[in-house]
Amino acid sequence: MLVRTPMNTIRRILAMTLFTLMVNSSLSADRPNILFAIADDWSFGHAGAYGCGWVETPNFDRLANEGILFQNAYTPNAKCAPSRATILTGRYSWQLEQAGNHMAIFPPKFGGFVERLADAGYQAGYTGKGWGPGIAKDANGKQRAITGKRYAKHKLQAHASGIASTDYAANFKEFFDESPKGKPWVFWYGTTEPHRGYEYGSGVRLGKRLDQIDRVPAYWQDNEITRNDMLDYAIEVEHYDQQLGSILAIIEAAGQLANTLVVATSDHGMPFPRVKGQAYEHSNHIPLAMRWPAGIQGKKRLITDHVNFTDLAPTFLQAAGISECGPIMQAMSGQGLFDIFSTNRSGQISSQRSHVIVGKERHDTGRPNDWGYPIRGISKDGWLYIKNFEPSRWPAGNPETGYLNCDGSPIKSNILSMRRSGKNQTFWDLNFGKRPTEELYDLGSDPDCVNNLASSATHKERKAALATQMISDLTEQGDPRMSGQGKLFDDYPYSDGRTGQFYQKYLSGNRPRAGWVNESDFETDPID
Repeated sequence: MLVRTPMNTIRRILAMTLFTLMVNSSLSADRPNILFAIADDWSFGHAGAYGCGWVETPNFDRLANEGILFQNAYTPNAKCAPSRATILTGRYSWQLEQAGNHMAIFPPKFGGFVERLADAGYQAGYTGKGWGPGIAKDANGKQRAITGKRYAKHKLQAHASGIASTDYAANFKEFFDESPKGKPWVFWYGTTEPHRGYEYGSGVRLGKRLDQIDRVPAYWQDNEITRNDMLDYAIEVEHYDQQLGSILAIIEAAGQLANTLVVATSDHGMPFPRVKGQAYEHSNHIPLAMRWPAGIQGKKRLITDHVNFTDLAPTFLQAAGISECGPIMQAMSGQGLFDIFSTNRSGQISSQRSHVIVGKERHDTGRPNDWGYPIRGISKDGWLYIKNFEPSRWPAGNPETGYLNCDGSPIKSNILSMRRSGKNQTFWDLNFGKRPTEELYDLGSDPDCVNNLASSATHKERKAALATQMISDLTEQGDPRMSGQGKLFDDYPYSDGRTGQFYQKYLSGNRPRAGWVNESDFETDPID
């Protein structure tokens, strides 16, 4: 009987072999330091390196100019906790049991790359936001250092009231000074910016102009409210970048930047309606740049391969010369990026990296029984196919709970106000209305994903091919939803122990405090 070796395993073996050859050729004789810089809610394209004129990111741009800029990088799940769990484990969120949800309990059986590196001799630390929100304890009930030792005591005076007082760079400096000389380190630099809330008008107050924004997405009204909200977001992205620059300066002054693998990215798209917490192009498509002179060939390389967050953990372990299986770490689904590192070419490097799978299960509360809104999707060849498994549910949460899977914002309030006043229903439909079972978008002509082509006879074969490949990939990955077991995601408890109770409190008029929802977001009139 002929036994086939899974293609993922073959790729992984080849990647490890390539890494061994690279080390033997003295490309990187020493284990590199690793700086992982992750913003909270920063969308793809909003950086100078991507040609954006209203967000200034000179330090992210430096990484791109001196290393690699990825054009098609994605998170499989556009919400904080499940996205970060994917980064840590190298597994898709639907392969992580409870950790596939938001506000979850991280199963002890799943390890993360930071813990694995620490076990292998790396000094490990973090500042700002690591994994979460949720609970991460080991099998004995002890709190896990899932992103390393916390550094948080240094503060600064922020230039806008929505920006945290955390001095990320000073906290890194404390970690850096504590790290033993000659010992490699891994540091998770995670800002809470540009997560909400923002100081309204801070963008204009600090010198930006409303007319700098070249295009407002088609799912929002183009007005002064929207443009101010976008510029206030830009100020917070720039704060992340400024602190990144200060951290890079510390490493460079110590002569360690050449052999430090720097990865700069975001966990998912911006905290605005129809973006964060959903599964459209702007939800999952994220910025990504990498710099590592001792281990990456060439400079100013623009890579068009489809990569995703499951690829990061195996890349970090390969860089450190660590077998991906072993103490703490489980088998991973992602592919290390050393095939991209080892060439100086731009464009498409591997034909195998042709698409990405995205999806979600239960995010924030706000539906009966605190159920989620399950989605799976595939992005390939400039097309996005989405399957909504429970189209009778509200995608952003129920109206009477304030659409809890959408952060409160001036844009959100404006959209709700327009619908209530009868001025405009279209933007409410796009951002908060119920959706059909299937969605299909031509990303080339419709990057905002507002023209659903799923019912078009012209695209019937394309839709079927994308759906078939998506199901095949998810089945290979062991996605419970493919075997009819998707309900288990709704049955997992929240990290605070609640089970189906949050929604009932809203019905009784006892609204639990939710800082990401404004009072004006709540709908009191019945909506079909």
